[in-house]
Amino acid sequence: MKLNVATEEIATFYAKMLDHEYTTKEIFQNNFFHDWRKEMTSEERKKIKHLEKCDFKEMHKYFVDRNEARKALPKEEKQKLKEEADKIQEEYGYCILDGHREKIGNFKTEPPGLFRGRGDHPKMGMLKKRIMPEDVIINCSKDSKTPEPPSGHKWKEVRCDNTVTWLASWTENIQNSIKYIMLNPSSKLKGEKDWQKYEVARRLKGVVNKIRSQYRADWKSREMKKRQRSVALYFIDKLALRAGNEKEEGETADTVGCCSLRVEHIMLHPELDGQEHVVEFDFLGKDSIRYYNKVPVEKPVFKNLQLFMENKDPGDDLFDRLNTTVLNKHLQDLMDGLTAKVFRTYNASITLQEQLKALTDAEDNVAAKLLSYNRANRAVAILCNHQRATPKSFEKSMQNLQAKIDAKKEQLGEAQMELKRAKADLKAKKDVKSKAAVEKKKKLLEKIQEQLLKLNVQATDKEENKQIALGTSKLNYLDPRISVAWCKKFGVPIEKIYNKTQREKFAWAIDMADEDFEF
Repeated sequence: MKLNVATEEIATFYAKMLDHEYTTKEIFQNNFFHDWRKEMTSEERKKIKHLEKCDFKEMHKYFVDRNEARKALPKEEKQKLKEEADKIQEEYGYCILDGHREKIGNFKTEPPGLFRGRGDHPKMGMLKKRIMPEDVIINCSKDSKTPEPPSGHKWKEVRCDNTVTWLASWTENIQNSIKYIMLNPSSKLKGEKDWQKYEVARRLKGVVNKIRSQYRADWKSREMKKRQRSVALYFIDKLALRAGNEKEEGETADTVGCCSLRVEHIMLHPELDGQEHVVEFDFLGKDSIRYYNKVPVEKPVFKNLQLFMENKDPGDDLFDRLNTTVLNKHLQDLMDGLTAKVFRTYNASITLQEQLKALTDAEDNVAAKLLSYNRANRAVAILCNHQRATPKSFEKSMQNLQAKIDAKKEQLGEAQMELKRAKADLKAKKDVKSKAAVEKKKKLLEKIQEQLLKLNVQATDKEENKQIALGTSKLNYLDPRISVAWCKKFGVPIEKIYNKTQREKFAWAIDMADEDFEF
């Protein structure tokens, strides 16, 4: 069936995703089909009534073949494409800020497609519309030359606001959120902001014990409001929970944070698995990621939770005398600039620093030190609930790794046999040539043993990492100076921890931190 251009384009969005698990989810299918039908002509609508009767396989094959062809291009062709991309980057990827040429982060608008969302997002599969010049607000200085819109179009607005750091913005159609064109993380402005964020978290270190004593005392307060606030603060501190902001009803998934927890989100166990006073949490957090945890808490916290839940229905607020505004105002009173996120940054960074001290062995080789680093980072990711689904390619890449390990073991066996033969040869001949042969075989054996160890460490790391996302905490919650200091102290190349883009983002930390840096 020949489709009109708009209908066909939207069909290709779905076809490209055929081998993705999203397209197997009912909510994704329903949202896609609903939005697709809206864009069809009346003739198409009469014919196309059921998604399961549509066969997208040929379209899917077209895109797979096109990708394969692109991968198989000769080196010169690939180089040509790279040069074209670099030319665009050179023209649009920079701006002048306070007289300095700064790199722009994301200078392209998002293309149209199907909204994926994270977790079980209720809007997954909906159509993300194409951004037109008429949707875009340009922000530049009064004396600059305003960029020209594409011919026949005009910008939504051109403004000169030097109190914000974005260069252009538009509102996307799925959640009505504003998207921005910002400076690259490596820019001076972003670096300063980053540095300030970690300095606020370091300031918390000086007052955190006082804050903890205060909220412990408030567990016994006569005011219910104070009790609720102190228990919530305990959770934010101990479990790195987000404060949770109010949202429009029905706008997004039913996600909650600490202040918006409901009675149904927790279960109290006086005793569970040999531990006392256990709270079982089960709710959808930011980005619809499920937060599930069983935590033993202090007895007064447990008693207070029992009190807060008395005579309430499952759908009632657990902290009915508290909201994020009240909590944030209280945090501000405790320390200038303090928010729930600062607690998260502080606890994440402190955890990394303590774990690195406990896990790193100076005698280890670089591969083993990196495993220790990733284990420390993993402890932070677990604290912050940075989970991910096991990657689709996990099984295959594990099999490939195992095959490499098996081949290396075989190689090791052969090298051991060869060394044995060389030693026997030396015993019989006792000449210089035989002695040199033994040394050579010894070196080869050691090299193979080291390679095998490296592969085994890699496999352990991969297995432990399959359901944990390390990137989020590494880029947003961990003071990079801790990692830089660790690298310098233990002789680990910084590029093993941070890739090129990340090294640009954290250039300020790489310059600033020496091996004795303490968070």
